[in-house]
Amino acid sequence: MLPAHLRNLARVGAEVTLEVASPATIGATLDALEARYPVLCGTIRDHDTLQRRPFIRYFACQEDLSHQGPDTPLPEAVLTAREPLIVLGAIAGG
Repeated sequence: MLPAHLRNLARVGAEVTLEVASPATIGATLDALEARYPVLCGTIRDHDTLQRRPFIRYFACQEDLSHQGPDTPLPEAVLTAREPLIVLGAIAGG
C-alpha cells in the first residue's frame, strides 16, 4: 500500500501487487516496486545509499519495520497476501 502522494506520482491505486524474487525482503520488495514504477526511484529511498527517506515508514502485521535492514524477510502474512506491506509518509510539523 502506498501513501496518496506516491500513488499520484506512480498513477496507481492505493494497493499495488508485486512479484518479488525469493527471498522476499524489504529491500527486494522496494527494488521490485522501483523497477515497476521507475518514477518512484528516490522517493522512498535515497538514490545513492538506498537508505529509507526520513519521513517514510514501513509497516506490516501491525509492526513498524522502518528501522529493520533491507535484508529483513517480510512476514509470512505479507508473502501470502493476507496482510499488506504499508509504505507510509509520516507527517511532521508544529
